[in-house]
Amino acid sequence: MSLDLNDLLRDWPHEPGQIKVRRILGTDGKEKIQLRIDLGLIQMETAGRPDGERPNGCESLLAYHMGMARDKEAAREQYLLAPEDVSELQQEGIQYYHRYISLFQLNDFPGVIRDTQRNIELFNFVNQHAGTEDFANSLEQFRPYVLMMNTRARASIELERADFAAALRQIERGREKIAELFTNTETGELAERSPEIAFLDEWMEEIRARQPMTKLEKMQKEMEMAIANEAYERAAELRDAIRAQIAKKKERAAELRARRQE
Repeated sequence: MSLDLNDLLRDWPHEPGQIKVRRILGTDGKEKIQLRIDLGLIQMETAGRPDGERPNGCESLLAYHMGMARDKEAAREQYLLAPEDVSELQQEGIQYYHRYISLFQLNDFPGVIRDTQRNIELFNFVNQHAGTEDFANSLEQFRPYVLMMNTRARASIELERADFAAALRQIERGREKIAELFTNTETGELAERSPEIAFLDEWMEEIRARQPMTKLEKMQKEMEMAIANEAYERAAELRDAIRAQIAKKKERAAELRARRQE
């Protein structure tokens, strides 16, 4: 068998600026994910550690260190990560980064949520157990991006259901989490220059523009047009209908609150 990668990649050329991903069936009978890069490709497992390794018999290096930390805490001892530990954990986090951006291209949004949440757990663990703040910051700088991708996946699931309001709530929630990061680290002014926040703001505007109008919004628009055309009788009818619709919504909301309290 030829070892020349060109034989494998000839029919799948790299395109600058494009993230090209595909699923393939491995010789072990399991599905794999392949990410095309300029000098070849990256092949990953669909679950567990992307390279398929089990460091120290654990699912991941993070899982190994978390287990060690639990043992130390049970013995009332402090568990500290050495500089080389943080470096190895960061390299492992990059593997998960490659997989979740690949999964996003494949519209596997639950997989993106799983892997981004895993890297958020990595940041939290290093923050808690790194020997110095510099070690923690080496990973913490990536948290806004990971939160953004987690938010994109959650909102994309809602968009697949055509639930625009739920998608907007997910984006607003994710945006708030990113903004809080800057506030909590006393770098609130950086939020204005955050590319992650800028992306989410722009995406929200795009979704709002695509969002179908509700019955109430359509009636409101029709009333405004009736007033502009001096069709005051029609405008009055619509005004009364809008008020009745709002009253019904309030009644339903009150009923739901009462049921929850029972």
